[in-house]
Amino acid sequence: MSQHRVIVIGSGIAGVSAAFALARRGAAVTVVDAALTGQATAASAGIISPWASSADGPLYDLYAAGAVFYPRLIELLAEAGVERTDYRRVGALIVSADPARLAEAQARVEARARTAGGAVGDVRRIGNDDVRALCPVLARDLEGVFVSGGGRVDGRTLRDALLAGAEHHGAVHVREKAVLRPRPHGAPLVEAGSGTLEADDVVVASGAWANDLLAPFGTRLAVEPQRGQITHLRLDGVDTSGWPSVNPLSHHYLVAFDDSRVAAGATRETGSGFDARVTAEGQRQVLSDALGIAPGLADATLIETRVGLRPLADGALPAVGALPGVPGLHVVTGFGAVGLTMAPYAGDLLARSILERSTPAELAAFAPSA
Repeated sequence: MSQHRVIVIGSGIAGVSAAFALARRGAAVTVVDAALTGQATAASAGIISPWASSADGPLYDLYAAGAVFYPRLIELLAEAGVERTDYRRVGALIVSADPARLAEAQARVEARARTAGGAVGDVRRIGNDDVRALCPVLARDLEGVFVSGGGRVDGRTLRDALLAGAEHHGAVHVREKAVLRPRPHGAPLVEAGSGTLEADDVVVASGAWANDLLAPFGTRLAVEPQRGQITHLRLDGVDTSGWPSVNPLSHHYLVAFDDSRVAAGATRETGSGFDARVTAEGQRQVLSDALGIAPGLADATLIETRVGLRPLADGALPAVGALPGVPGLHVVTGFGAVGLTMAPYAGDLLARSILERSTPAELAAFAPSA
């Protein structure tokens, strides 16, 4: 019996997650991607700790399930010979100078911990001395809630790990721009460079660019690009490897990594279009937000600022599943700022859906509409 052939268009976190999940289940996978400037995953540093989020309903369910899935994902990658992912459970630190806001966040996390099967870990309220013991650069007026189950991951490293895992299971990576061509029967054809590829199923996982690919089918998803600027700083000689991620109950955050590096971000610039520039205002906002909660970063070296164009879903729900009216065509996009948490699990569910020809219950709320 011949292998089920699947073409995945896009090598961001959504695409490589689906490719890895399909390939490890035995599908013949081809990943096609042109590495467009502004890929969201290439700019992202992720906090894997959804439990304090204001999200609810199916969106929160997918968000939380994504965090629970991570340890299993790391095991599957290790089985494929991929050891480096830069994922680590270092804990998450929610901080504020407002005791009432912290109490509200703690209550929300503790309520969710009761149904999370141990993934949340310990949740405890801590004073400023303990806050600064965990992350010495933070301001002296901040108190915190520490969530031991929180993790962090570097988007570029995880993307590369998942692609390597998919290739270990036989996937092929084609570095070309893809164009979809409808045909009367079967999945669309994929033009890539000077060649044409054919498969049993095609997955559009091209993030904010998904609608460009879907245009020949007269359909458009409610997804638009949202620019995010994130700045990487280095604290020379400082061991940042064990610092927890820092969430000040706002749009911005700090994520520390092993090489004395701290990522500070990120802007959420809705309406940016496909403009992937670092802007003066974006840089000012990121640094102002970071130094406002972490004045100890003032003397850090600014290494670089990365820009990603997130696929932001209008109405908050991502689109994951088969596209109505087009046999063999599937989409996975619209995760906004939380793709590093949601997309690995969503990609695994989509792989099941494609190969088993049955939509998992967890994806029912995310079915794309034509």
